[in-house]
Amino acid sequence: MARPIWTGTLSFGLLNIPVKLMTGERRVDLHFRMLDSRNNAPIRYERVNAETGEEVPWKEIVKAFEYDKGSYVVLEESDIAAASPDHKESVDIDTFVDIESIGPEFFEKPYVLEPGKKAEKGYVLLRETLKRTGQAGVGRVVIRTREYLAAVVPKDDALMLLILRFAQELVDPADYKLPEGGLEKWKITAREIDMAKQLIESMSSKWEPEDYKDDFRERLTKVIEDRVKSKNVVRKAPTDEDNLPENAATNVIDFADLLKRSLEKKGDKGGAKPAPAKKAAKKAPAKKATAAKKRTGRKSA
Repeated sequence: MARPIWTGTLSFGLLNIPVKLMTGERRVDLHFRMLDSRNNAPIRYERVNAETGEEVPWKEIVKAFEYDKGSYVVLEESDIAAASPDHKESVDIDTFVDIESIGPEFFEKPYVLEPGKKAEKGYVLLRETLKRTGQAGVGRVVIRTREYLAAVVPKDDALMLLILRFAQELVDPADYKLPEGGLEKWKITAREIDMAKQLIESMSSKWEPEDYKDDFRERLTKVIEDRVKSKNVVRKAPTDEDNLPENAATNVIDFADLLKRSLEKKGDKGGAKPAPAKKAAKKAPAKKATAAKKRTGRKSA
């Protein structure tokens, strides 16, 4: 069974849904090692000092940024830690946008959000609401040590977390030599358009991703299997999944109350005011959230 990358929360407004971040892709690339053809010994890479030619031990290696050709500034671990995001193990949704408004060039990598224990109700609430509104939750997520832009979207029974590229990571198509103008400029006739449409219609079908396979990989795998068919293959036994902490209050929380308070906190065009702290404290969910905050140091549903 696949193990979660991290266990944390999916939060928007005052709602916090315990989730597990699971990988959403399966890498099927074939990896090769380089060998010395004289004796088939593996070739290893060494960390060599460019000036002395001597191998450098890991403990002597530091990180540096080349700000000019041949000029470096060394960064300490504390410098990198200071720049690291502080909201780890959480997906913090900042806004909701129309899914169709996110161009395909922004999508980079998929993950699956699996609900934590006792978190199914909040999970389904968000999933079905996104389906009905056609929107995606956009926010930030920290995976390992790097912060990413991400979108939370519904897919059948799942909530998918899709890593997005930042705008500065994309190349503007206008930077390339592209044919400008329409049909008239390029003297494309109506007959050519009709023939092209007929060809597309004749080749149209339903999208079935299972119909497309990596034929090259399959053929190469067959070659490898033929070479090693006389040898035993040792497979590593899968490890048990780490136990997740209980969150017994999640399924019995008053989501309507939390949603109402989130709206009041945000305010609307009519100038709605946030609910007074004293009144909110009298409600049972707020007491649970306060007690959980004292124990964990963060908001919890």
